[in-house]
Amino acid sequence: MTEPEDVLADLEARGFAVALLTEEQRQVLVDLAPEELALLLDIKERLDAVGPEVQAHSEIAGGALF
Repeated sequence: MTEPEDVLADLEARGFAVALLTEEQRQVLVDLAPEELALLLDIKERLDAVGPEVQAHSEIAGGALF
């Protein structure tokens, strides 16, 4: 079984601002099933891949579209 500290450290290393979450929110992340954690990481990776494009649109349109 993965230790809670390992899950949170892994998420932090992958760009999640774990330190800014409440204890309850951190517990939700720790309690994720391995499949749920893998899905969360996949979604974050895909969001990060399009991040600059979304940020550019936000700057141009003042965030009105997003």
